[in-house]
Amino acid sequence: MTDPLFSPIRINSLVLENRIYMPAMHLGMANNFEVTDQIIRFYTQRAKGGPAMICVGYATVNDLSGNTQNIGAHDDAFIPGLSKLAAAIKENGARAAVQLNHAGRYNFSFFLNGKQPVAPSAVASRMTRETPKAMTKDEIKSTVNDFAMAALRVKRAGFDAVEVLSGTGYLISEFLSPLTNQRTDEYGGNLDNRMRFGREVMDAVREAVGHDFPLIVRMNGNDFMPGGNTRQELISYGQTLARGPVDALCINVGWHEARVPQIVAQVPRGAFVYLARAVKDAVDIPVIASHRINDPKTARDVISRGYCDMVAMGRSLIADPLLPLKAAHGKENEIIHCVACAQGCFDNLFKLRHVECLCNPMAGYEEKTDIQTAGPSRRVMIIGGGAAGMSAALTAHRRGHSVTLFEKTGRLGGQLHLAAAPPGREDFARLATDLENQLTACDIPVTLNREVDESLIQSRAPDVVILATGAIPAVPPIDGLDSDLVVDAWQVLENNVSTGNRVAVIGGGAVGVETALFLAEKGTIPPETLKFLLINRAESMETLYDMATTGSKKVFLIEMTDKIGKDIGKSTKWGMMQDLGRFGVETITAATVCSVTSHGIEYRQGEESRALDVDTVVLAAGSQPFNPLSKTVEQLGIPSLTIGDADRVATAFDAVHAGHKAAMDI
Repeated sequence: MTDPLFSPIRINSLVLENRIYMPAMHLGMANNFEVTDQIIRFYTQRAKGGPAMICVGYATVNDLSGNTQNIGAHDDAFIPGLSKLAAAIKENGARAAVQLNHAGRYNFSFFLNGKQPVAPSAVASRMTRETPKAMTKDEIKSTVNDFAMAALRVKRAGFDAVEVLSGTGYLISEFLSPLTNQRTDEYGGNLDNRMRFGREVMDAVREAVGHDFPLIVRMNGNDFMPGGNTRQELISYGQTLARGPVDALCINVGWHEARVPQIVAQVPRGAFVYLARAVKDAVDIPVIASHRINDPKTARDVISRGYCDMVAMGRSLIADPLLPLKAAHGKENEIIHCVACAQGCFDNLFKLRHVECLCNPMAGYEEKTDIQTAGPSRRVMIIGGGAAGMSAALTAHRRGHSVTLFEKTGRLGGQLHLAAAPPGREDFARLATDLENQLTACDIPVTLNREVDESLIQSRAPDVVILATGAIPAVPPIDGLDSDLVVDAWQVLENNVSTGNRVAVIGGGAVGVETALFLAEKGTIPPETLKFLLINRAESMETLYDMATTGSKKVFLIEMTDKIGKDIGKSTKWGMMQDLGRFGVETITAATVCSVTSHGIEYRQGEESRALDVDTVVLAAGSQPFNPLSKTVEQLGIPSLTIGDADRVATAFDAVHAGHKAAMDI
């Protein structure tokens, strides 16, 4: 039986060998618009992994369209760098495309040397908090020509196709949406007029590159912007493009300002493929589905069920560049899956840092961290089987060291399992399984249920010890913590304790927020029941929403500082804050808990003392390093490295990267 994921497909004159498309993503790796060796090596690694086509970018079309960390396509001076990138991708087995874009009002004057961003109308951006300049007709015509000339440069540089971004809240979609297009000329008003700019761009690009050069458009299936384009308007736009010069449509979702999560873990896998299907049913050209398609099973499923013709797998290939080859050769159990944390691939961009990855510590460092065999092979003993320990074991093994790993509990993964407990975070447990599968594939000896002591270390006679013993819950200085009302957040997340109907969670950091949401969803309606009641119209939409968001517990989240979730990444924090409100979690900030009483807790806010009656008090006040063997190893005279939470309490991202770095340093 033919695997639908690995059957060929044609886009215009181009035949692709499979249905995996790596979409353009901001990498933050360009230097003053120039393609760097870092970019070339990043995409070389992905091309070797077996996707049919890689789309790079986005690339700029003029000096107002992006910033210096974007790839430049707005001047002939950038063609040599583009040519090197195209050659690197094609020589390593994939077809190559470039995405062109103009940020419009999503650009920052900071990046434009003080120049004002441009847009169809002077409507302020909630993302940049700046008001753009409304474009004149001459500026519109000039920008259309800029797209065409940039596309021609892409072709001249040796790429196989060009993609134009016509979604996400950038310039073309700003013209399309009534929210941002308030013009009264032929570019504003009714849908035909609002589509005009996009149509003119595509027509100009087609004329510039010729009839047989593939032109792809990445467009929204839903903007998720109240008062913006309707889904039907976007489908009509897709039909217009398909009847004209466009050869394929890649269906994007949401604007950057939208209040619907799009790429993070709480989004179910393949959640937005229904948008691709709606467009596919209306057009006669190939349609590519995207967002949260991070495993071959989901990819095959959506293709075989007719939702799309191809799948866009972007962050999936950051996490595991070899995903397509592993899927093609029956090694899917060896895939490292993206966990949709967005910590390295998206949050980094807000910090003006290049892309990294929690799951793949080599992502973004391909030019520096090609794993090579170390000089002399060392006997490396790793104590602790969490994210840091497993990461260290894999890198040390790949460098030629003899590695053994010891874990005192009955399973590997450590706090990844705690991170996976809240609803929508299950992929963190998947990462624990993926890393364990990698250990098995590498034949790395692992001993579970064994607490390491001095005699065991002596018997193993290691050359190097890596201490990855993790952390233990921190105990805050609160009177009455010996009360039967008190439990620890880790116990709650592992379902090892019962909690009452009224619960106070002390600590508003990441663990506290996750624990509060975990408890608040207790008693909400299960998904399959929700679907049954919806299909049979048994209850109103309002009732179903209430049943999906109202649990059986009243949860209070108490934080001593003035803000909840200070240690949560930017991409995931706003969604989690939304959910705290939706699920009725009452947040109490700037509050210091003084004591646990027989009826609950007493706390202070400013000068005022308050009491809160609860059935259960959950401690989520953070963690502290647990490193009981440091002195033992030092006394034995064995060189050692301490990593992960055993060194300093941080994130899973930090743990994976620390483990990799420690092994590279041996």
